[in-house]
Amino acid sequence: MGHKVVVFDISVIRALWETRVKKHKAWQKKEAERLEKSALEKIKEEWNFVAECRRKGIPQAVYCKNGFIDTNVRLLDKIERNALTRQSSLPKDRGKRSSAFVFELSGEHWTELPDSLKEQTHLKEWHISNTLIQIIPTYIELFQAMRILDLPKNQISHLPAEIGCLKNLKELNVSFNHLKSIPPELGDCENLDRLDCSGNLELMELPFELSNLKQVTFVDISANKFSSVPICVLRMSNLQWLDISNNNLIDLPQDIDRLEELQSFLLYKNKLTYLPYSMLNLKKLTLLVVSGDHLVELPTALCDSSTPLKFVSLMDNPIDNAQCEDGDEIMESERDRQHFDKEVMKAYIEDLKERESVPCYTTKVSFSLQL
Repeated sequence: MGHKVVVFDISVIRALWETRVKKHKAWQKKEAERLEKSALEKIKEEWNFVAECRRKGIPQAVYCKNGFIDTNVRLLDKIERNALTRQSSLPKDRGKRSSAFVFELSGEHWTELPDSLKEQTHLKEWHISNTLIQIIPTYIELFQAMRILDLPKNQISHLPAEIGCLKNLKELNVSFNHLKSIPPELGDCENLDRLDCSGNLELMELPFELSNLKQVTFVDISANKFSSVPICVLRMSNLQWLDISNNNLIDLPQDIDRLEELQSFLLYKNKLTYLPYSMLNLKKLTLLVVSGDHLVELPTALCDSSTPLKFVSLMDNPIDNAQCEDGDEIMESERDRQHFDKEVMKAYIEDLKERESVPCYTTKVSFSLQL
């Protein structure tokens, strides 16, 4: 019996498969059009975009406008480029400071802290400056390893009571914000060493509970509205540096000598007319800066050569406004002016320290300066 040979027409088979391929491609096209019109796909795209923004620490206000999310990929690229530009412009010393335990944030485009921050409770330092952030969230109590809270030149209007839970906090800088009060719970931060509340302009008192801060060596409450030295400050037995300049002081308390460890005392630009005799008991005081425009009496022994004191007298002649050549009036903001004054004084004090190695007849310094 012979073999049967089956003969196929290849063109028929080819036509069959081409038809099937065309049908499959048509189905894929319809499916793509359906997914493109589907709300679920749009929601998925927005969700992935929001997750990516949160992962990179981008605030919601940047990508969400009037309730609508801008999923433009170019937005992420632009933000990343700006972040790289800011990072490259940072001083070299800040670059050395950066580590996995340090959080840094700067720029006026920030109006709130990134949501991802609450998950980084291992952080030991926050350095946030020159932003429009107004609120420090209550979840700050979770950062039990926090050592430094550096928050200058923001728009912070109040500090949460939960800040008292930071038992390991060493430094708190909330200078040049909009604070009108300090929470009494801050007195629970028993390891605090430095406190800077300068330049808030409206701060009038410190809570008595801050008397518990026995480890504090540095307090700066300048450029505010204090009418007297806070009682809690007088109870900080280890205090070495006190700056209460640019306030409304009329006199100093007679028990100012409670601050036995005080070395630097800045009082310029107040309304003092005399210095109490008890200041002679501040045996470690080496730098005293007073405003000489109202000063009519001071213990003469302060200028005695046997004391380690460097006495500086500043005659203030403030200029409220100035005229340009075209006659336009320039009004400088109070906050900027106070910040400039502090920078001038800081530069002078640093220069004064450098002169400690020169002959003894320059140890006493008395001069007038117009700010």
